[in-house]
Amino acid sequence: MKYPDEPDSLCTLSIIEPIVQEVFELDCQSKLEEDFLDNLEIEDKETKVLHYARISKKNFTVGQKVLLQHSKLKFFPGKLRSRWLGPHVITKNFDNGAVEIQSLKTNNTFKVNDHQLKEYRKGFQTEHVEIMDLDNPIL
Repeated sequence: MKYPDEPDSLCTLSIIEPIVQEVFELDCQSKLEEDFLDNLEIEDKETKVLHYARISKKNFTVGQKVLLQHSKLKFFPGKLRSRWLGPHVITKNFDNGAVEIQSLKTNNTFKVNDHQLKEYRKGFQTEHVEIMDLDNPIL
């Protein structure tokens, strides 16, 4: 049997050393890849948590007035065209987030996702408006 110390041996340290170094480098590279994937997964989870925290939950009740998003808008609808249709009245809430609404104008009922709805708010009241004549201002 020949030992690495012997000069005519096939297993000299000069042959083994580069192989051990390459195996060590591959092991370090695989550890770096694992660390990178772990950090990427952690970052994805944190991003999802932040995203879901910014989404506001919409709780609609039966009888509430809402506006429906107009989904068939063109790409360039114009400056003054509204993206909301309505008002509609909620007739039924479903567990999966769907809502049944009824149009006040046509009395048609249809089922939509609650992401397409927003709360209807009346405009300000114009009962107590004072009219000023700009030609003859009161001093």
